[in-house]
Amino acid sequence: MSGRVRAGIRVEGVVQGVGFRPFVYGLATRLGLDGLVGNDERGVFIEVEGGPDRVEEFLTTLRGSPPPLAVIERISAGSLPSTGESGFLIARSATGGDRRALVSPDVATCADCLREMDDPADRRHGYAFTNCTNCGPRFTIVRDVPYDRPNTTMAAFTMCEDCAREYHDPADRRFHAQPVCCPACGPRLRLLGGDGREIPGDPLARAVTLLRGGEVVAVKGLGGYHLAALASSEPAVAALRSRKHREDKPFAVMVPDLAAARLLCDVDSDEERLLEDRARPIVLLTRLADADIAPSAAPGNRSLGLMLPYTPLHHLLMRALARPVVLTSGNVSDEPIAYRDADALERLGGIAGAFLTHDRPIHTRTDDSVVRVFRGRELPIRRSRGYAPRPLPLAWGVPRPVLACGAELKHTFCLAKGDHAFVSHHIGDLENHETLRSFTDGVEHFRRLFDIVPEVVAHDLHPEYLSTKFALEQEGADLVGVQHHHAHIASCLADNGVAGPVIGVAFDGLGYGPDGTLWGGEFLVADLAGFTRSGHLATVPMPGGAAAIRQPWRMAAAYLDLLGDAPADLPVVRRNAERWDAVTALARRGLNAPHTSSMGRLFDAVAAMVGERDSITYEGQAAIELEQCADPAETGAYACRLTDGTPFEVRGVDLVEAVAGDLQAGTEAPVVAARFHNAVVQVVADGCSRIREAGGPSTVALSGGVFQNMLLLERAATLLEERGFRVLLHHRVPPNDGGVSLGQAAVAAALDRH
Repeated sequence: MSGRVRAGIRVEGVVQGVGFRPFVYGLATRLGLDGLVGNDERGVFIEVEGGPDRVEEFLTTLRGSPPPLAVIERISAGSLPSTGESGFLIARSATGGDRRALVSPDVATCADCLREMDDPADRRHGYAFTNCTNCGPRFTIVRDVPYDRPNTTMAAFTMCEDCAREYHDPADRRFHAQPVCCPACGPRLRLLGGDGREIPGDPLARAVTLLRGGEVVAVKGLGGYHLAALASSEPAVAALRSRKHREDKPFAVMVPDLAAARLLCDVDSDEERLLEDRARPIVLLTRLADADIAPSAAPGNRSLGLMLPYTPLHHLLMRALARPVVLTSGNVSDEPIAYRDADALERLGGIAGAFLTHDRPIHTRTDDSVVRVFRGRELPIRRSRGYAPRPLPLAWGVPRPVLACGAELKHTFCLAKGDHAFVSHHIGDLENHETLRSFTDGVEHFRRLFDIVPEVVAHDLHPEYLSTKFALEQEGADLVGVQHHHAHIASCLADNGVAGPVIGVAFDGLGYGPDGTLWGGEFLVADLAGFTRSGHLATVPMPGGAAAIRQPWRMAAAYLDLLGDAPADLPVVRRNAERWDAVTALARRGLNAPHTSSMGRLFDAVAAMVGERDSITYEGQAAIELEQCADPAETGAYACRLTDGTPFEVRGVDLVEAVAGDLQAGTEAPVVAARFHNAVVQVVADGCSRIREAGGPSTVALSGGVFQNMLLLERAATLLEERGFRVLLHHRVPPNDGGVSLGQAAVAAALDRH
């Protein structure tokens, strides 16, 4: 017994469901240590006993070489009395107490499982639900913590003798892998017709035959149903688009492997890394001119969203088909993704000719994540499957637990406690009962998983947002209203671990301003606790209110009307001549024409003038097409004045006048679009320089949905850096409204600290 020491170790972070206990068991056994390891609400608890050098080696390895899926946030160790007990065991999971355990996101199928699926001699050969401690479903099947099988949707599947042997064998890769199963005891694949009746034969082979024949097939994934069609078949993709009522918004495409991805898009090393990441997001890539993709897959778009297979079923399907497929969310346009089997049959029966499904329930609906690469780093567009609910570490602690209710479009919510911010999966546009239900159910699920009882509830200032109304109904918590664009900048600050103050440039569609106007082209001097409006785009009326968002030509009419009579030879005027006078009259009278300083609406106005986009079918469509149109080789820029005074105003009407002049002179649309972009870049730099010269900060945070425009973002960031500014960009949460909830939480926590 002499010379033996015993250490009690606590590990916190994403350490459950990632093979941590088997790893600890193997490490302790290899080092000849005695003791135990187990899960509880806080994470993993360990006791090891043996020689001091071996215990120290154990701790060093634990810190430096954890399992690949583990995210260790904190390791604490202390001395315990030696017990002299021999052997090392896995203790039963403990319950009760303050929950701090973190739930892992869903993880793409690992190489070891794929090898087993490919091996005809393996009992999991060709099995669509193969998984282990290093991969498989996690967040989407978890009902409660600790992360043990009875608390998942796999509880109903009793392990067979072989699976139970693997599960209980500390030397096995499936030791305590909660979703472990095989063809003898696990979920079963089925192919159903649109009427819900089972189609006889091999489900996978029949589904492949249907896809090759041009059918649309619904496929049950990790977080819901997808709708699949052969990506090279224009009739199939056009039929999917028509039935789904999704007129123009690009579809994502799943490719069998990287080689197939390179046949469709330019893929650099950073993009390759993201495609193969264990989160398996959709990655937005530059499309090749000769890509064999149906025109209806991404009409008029130079980019294409690609993803690699991330479930065993996807791998089996793509290998059998050996061709790219459109794989889009299983819903009718604007509805949440279907994830319950009966609901999917009812809602998707008019779209899909067959359903490739199974009997493992999905507990949490989760859409695919969407990212792109900017300057070698990840720029999230939609943070969901594969990322949520992994917490974002906060540089400053949260004094009291916070619920941030988010905005309306691209909705997420955020729960914050201690030094963690749990930003939810993508909920969608919070505009109907079904999406509202997803939001409220999601809040309750996160509260239960992470044992958070909010004492502070943060919300947007817009009184008509459903998220705001939900916040105002919460009892027993302090309410904090957070201005929309302050939340955008605070989100960027929290994303970068910076407290401020900074110059915050927030460009987006719109957000409710304290002065009663709709903001969206803002220059703020901000920290987490507050902001000053130092400048903004000059306000213009939005004739028809929300109709001006759906019909960008109305914004062109409003801007051109400020210049006097609109030139009759402009195409946008000719196309809308019958309605022009009525709409400009609305703008002049201020009747149903709220004033806005939105940069997004200025982009809409110019897009309607330069192109032919008089009405949109999805958010941001006109601005996206304007970016696509711009000639990247053009360096010219229109002049735009900034008025004197504080806050200064950016005269957007100057840009509209210059665009009109160029168009009347016969300048080509790509040149006009590029000159407008370059002018906005100049406005960003000039506005920030004006603020710095007046004693403002020299760090700039760029946020808001307009900064998803890569041409604008690259040139604005470059010009700011050339002028000596430090530039903060998003890399963990989106710059769009999907990141607003994090910003709200950061603001509420900062105010609570003061």
